[in-house]
Amino acid sequence: MEEFKSSTLGRVTVYSIQGCPHCLQAKATLGRLGVPVCDVDVGRHPELRARVKALTGRTSVPQIFFNNIHVGGNDDLQKMAPEELQRLVTLVKKEPLPADAPPLPEESQAEDVAGDTDGEFMCEKDELADLVEDLKHGNVIGTHRRGLTLFKKSFSCDQLVDWLQREKGMAAELSLLVRELILKLFSEHLSADGKSVDYKAMSVNPAFERYCELAIQLQRVELLSLSREEKLAFFINIYNALVIHGYLRLGAPTNMWQRYRFFNYVSYLIGGEVFTLQDIENGVLRGNRKGVAQLLRPFSKTDPRLQVALPDAEPLIHFALNCGAKGCPPIKTYTPEDIDSQLRTAAEAFLENDDACLVDSGKKEVRLSQIFKWYKADFGGTDEKLLNWVLEHMGDSPKKTSLQGVLSAGKTKVSFLPYDWSSNSSH
Repeated sequence: MEEFKSSTLGRVTVYSIQGCPHCLQAKATLGRLGVPVCDVDVGRHPELRARVKALTGRTSVPQIFFNNIHVGGNDDLQKMAPEELQRLVTLVKKEPLPADAPPLPEESQAEDVAGDTDGEFMCEKDELADLVEDLKHGNVIGTHRRGLTLFKKSFSCDQLVDWLQREKGMAAELSLLVRELILKLFSEHLSADGKSVDYKAMSVNPAFERYCELAIQLQRVELLSLSREEKLAFFINIYNALVIHGYLRLGAPTNMWQRYRFFNYVSYLIGGEVFTLQDIENGVLRGNRKGVAQLLRPFSKTDPRLQVALPDAEPLIHFALNCGAKGCPPIKTYTPEDIDSQLRTAAEAFLENDDACLVDSGKKEVRLSQIFKWYKADFGGTDEKLLNWVLEHMGDSPKKTSLQGVLSAGKTKVSFLPYDWSSNSSH
């Protein structure tokens, strides 16, 4: 679907990211319309994010254009009246692409040309290609024996980790590899409509065994030397990977008791210590605060893991760990170099969704996701501070203008929207 060639014909442009169920559902719907669809992965082309945000006023994906007409996200597409959709389909089929059509990646970035000039379309360069080049030059990739079998162009997990410790910021690179590998697996087993994941098939994919071998190497990570930014990126990536790994091993939790068990039981051994999902979220990323239904802080004063905890809660982590909204942030894997702006982008994308934040100017009421209720302390502790935090972290939009109006009128009512806990497993 993704071929970045200029064309005089019309087209539908979809800005998406790998592993986004809303993006997949939108592309499945568009694929049935019989129009040319150009899919641009803004995870691989971050240089386009600012342009897309300027064109749409939104930070979430997918964002869909018919020629130069912005339709919105997947929810907007699914709710569109059939006659309006047909009008846009006819427009794309009959009208040439206008000059102000939404941008595609530059050809030099979209193609890995490698000196060929025969005009043949080349595959897009993978985001981990540079890392593979480093591994080749570092003599990590080579021929290895396992039992009686020789494997060419391979490396062992031990070799990889030794190289990472020697050459790279071990924790950040390893968390990125772990997250990218499980995200690729997840994407391969996500249904075409984005509504379900075949976890059973995913668990027998040979790549899952490689993932497990890599996850074991987390034991060797040195956590105490990490900066705040490295800690944030590392633990967010690991948390998101561990949730999928937990679903694969135990199945997705379906009731409150199973969820409690899942988040308090599913764990990785990292740097010699056990970290459950609960420990990562509430112990490390929330600065050792009590979680939902917890009577005690995750780490006691003598717990060695307390040294790893952030000095205070980082409220933005809630939008990187949870995607209970109808549009995803345009980031799936986090990096220490850009972590703060990535987290702000995730918060903006979350707040764009009406199932995360809804402003009713007539009733002077703001309805927010349960996340803001469960973790109210992280957002200031009072309704007033919470609303001001939300306002400060919204992108410029009509919704933000409405919220400003409601807040300036005073006596704003705050209520909380129901949270959709439904599982996305196809088994």
